[in-house]
Amino acid sequence: MSTTTPSHSRKRTRLSADRRREIIEQAATEVFAERGYRGASIEEIVRRSGVTPPVFYDHFASKHELHRHLMEHYYGELQDVWYEHVAGGAPLTEWLPRAVDAWFAYLEGRPFASRLLFRDPSGDRQIEGVNRDVAARSRELMIALFAQEAEAGGVDLGDAVGLELGWEVVRAVLQGLALWWSEHPDVPRERVVTAAMNGLWVGFERVLQGESWDGSPSPHG
Repeated sequence: MSTTTPSHSRKRTRLSADRRREIIEQAATEVFAERGYRGASIEEIVRRSGVTPPVFYDHFASKHELHRHLMEHYYGELQDVWYEHVAGGAPLTEWLPRAVDAWFAYLEGRPFASRLLFRDPSGDRQIEGVNRDVAARSRELMIALFAQEAEAGGVDLGDAVGLELGWEVVRAVLQGLALWWSEHPDVPRERVVTAAMNGLWVGFERVLQGESWDGSPSPHG
């Protein structure tokens, strides 16, 4: 006689509210990354999440609220990567390569996040405003962090405009490579990190030595 419990009488594993929310966020990240804000629908997010619409609305009031939450969530965790690696006053030569590698490692584990965060938001004015707002707050925190580390290391990065320009260089290199990597996922992370450090370190190293480009034409140009 079989002792197997019939399938209809087996007790289903009930997901916690936190786990359901996490699944919704993962599905939404993929849909926003693939289709942009305008092309993404709650119906598609619900379908990929495997939840019902009422469960979705238990967690998020609207597509707009969900999109903003994801932007803030991913930017916040990427900021945490920087804070984790600059803490302790280690020299730039030690913490910057580790931080860059950890930054890309975070995105490697979340392959759709780069397109959600760094791609242009398809002309939707409301979403463009949200993106600018979230990115601006992130930029302020990062500029303050880099200013603190530069001062601790005795590096003069100039006035407030100079600090902001310096961070924009870092941001452009990292975010540009992250977007490129999202379209070329077979490239090993080590190569992407090397490209980032080649783009950043040559300049940082010369600045640390007191050099600065003065606008003069190159004697070889």
